[in-house]
Amino acid sequence: MAAPLTDDAVGKTVVDADGKELGLVTKVEDGTAAVDPDPSLAEQVLAAVGWEGEDDEDYVVTEDMLQRVDDEVVLRGEL
Repeated sequence: MAAPLTDDAVGKTVVDADGKELGLVTKVEDGTAAVDPDPSLAEQVLAAVGWEGEDDEDYVVTEDMLQRVDDEVVLRGEL
């Protein structure tokens, strides 16, 4: 199992197993991340300073979908 999703993931880029950028983590709650697939520059800055938020366009990533969490949130290849 990958590292758990924590508030430290907010502002990190989410990529698939091939390294394709999928979005930006905007909020983490109870091991589930809200990921904005098309963050504006303002949303990127707010996430980077820890101001969490989510909107209707966000999708959900759960810990069982993760390969690893380091500088990026990397999803497993066999989703």
